[in-house]
Amino acid sequence: MMKTENKKNQVEEPVSLYSDKYTYADYLKFEFEEMVELIRGKLFKMSPAPSSNHQKISGNLHGELYQKFKKSACELFSAPFDVILPIENKKRNQSNTVVQPDLCIICDSSKIEKAGCFGAPDLVIEIISPNTLKKDLEYKYSIYEESGVREYWTVLPGEEAVIIHVLVDKKYEQFKAFGKEDELYSSIFPEMKIKLDDVFPKQED
Repeated sequence: MMKTENKKNQVEEPVSLYSDKYTYADYLKFEFEEMVELIRGKLFKMSPAPSSNHQKISGNLHGELYQKFKKSACELFSAPFDVILPIENKKRNQSNTVVQPDLCIICDSSKIEKAGCFGAPDLVIEIISPNTLKKDLEYKYSIYEESGVREYWTVLPGEEAVIIHVLVDKKYEQFKAFGKEDELYSSIFPEMKIKLDDVFPKQED
């Protein structure tokens, strides 16, 4: 997995290196100290490390999704896991976007390779933090939409809410916003239902 130089850059802004036109072939050669993602040829830092609350939510969601999909042809993956999106160049090594979704579900087994996933997952989940707000809600929203991710969940820990966007005619439309007291359901997997009270950590008194 690729890591970045130890420089004081804001997480939401591209890392200032030598180019804004990196490809997956470059990504495989880099040896950096901190994890990064490659979005439209630019590097974005993934530090600082996720908070404990982020990790609890991710773990709870993983557990719920594992139970739903363990006997399915679809497969569940969690970060760190490279998802290579050929949004501007269909050749693997020339792709300029490699991301690490918190969680993703892939139903087309031909997209799953030893190095990760080449192509759009069916479902992507990102748990939003203050450090990733712009990246997840703007940059990643755009690339997931363009690459054809059928459903995109943004999890908002502070609001204890999940917003689901669904791809309709190659554009995202908000399908539903769910709060902690709700039972979340998916547009593309209608049989899947998750009680969000089981996902968001219990608040201490």
